[in-house]
Amino acid sequence: MPKRFVVPASDFPESSRFTGDFELAEALVAAARQLHGTATPHSTMETAVRLAVGLVPGAEQAGISVLDRGGNRRTVAWTDESVRAVEAGVPGRVKPSYGEHLWQEPVVRVVDSETEEGGEPLAALGLRSALALRLRADKRRLTVLTVYSCKPGVFDEAATRIGRLFTAHVSLALESATVREQLTEAMRTRDLIGQATGILMERMNIDAAESFDSLVRASQRENVKLRDLARRIVDANNATREAGN
Repeated sequence: MPKRFVVPASDFPESSRFTGDFELAEALVAAARQLHGTATPHSTMETAVRLAVGLVPGAEQAGISVLDRGGNRRTVAWTDESVRAVEAGVPGRVKPSYGEHLWQEPVVRVVDSETEEGGEPLAALGLRSALALRLRADKRRLTVLTVYSCKPGVFDEAATRIGRLFTAHVSLALESATVREQLTEAMRTRDLIGQATGILMERMNIDAAESFDSLVRASQRENVKLRDLARRIVDANNATREAGN
């Protein structure tokens, strides 16, 4: 049986039927805390799909996919294997087409997959309705959060409103996690280049500026990224030291 993720009821009390804006605000705050507590973009998206099932009224499953202009789609987070099957398309049937509309619209709803054109992949897996919400978009690709239900007509205006509020938080958390990851990688790259520069200074008996210039020239000559060349030098140096011990 596919593994399902369950959001503790204490996180989202009565989340399937909010009685007012105060309860909704509390649920969104709880979701935002969990989203911003993630360490990487991938963990942010994994957390988002789990939270979506508990937060969006009627949602039973959820997934996040990346779509490109060529119509290709890749599922990057999901609560159930059937979600990945939907995105890949059922053999012999067309892939779901509702995602393509998200290039023009921030939200697309499938009321009943058994009666709507392009809904065959959902219907084949017992998913009758869907709510697709755009998370991020640029000229080349879309990132989309979609929630699913086995019942038709589940995602009404209220569910759409909550979904859009939730995806706003997801987008912010995803952007924050991406920036943190980029900064961490930049610091790692700087340290790696610094180590490689030091190794060349010692080997070639040159100063830091000359060592860095030598590294840059070698990177251009070999058509290799500076970071990758630096890693190669550091790894080779460490291997030599280990062999000598």
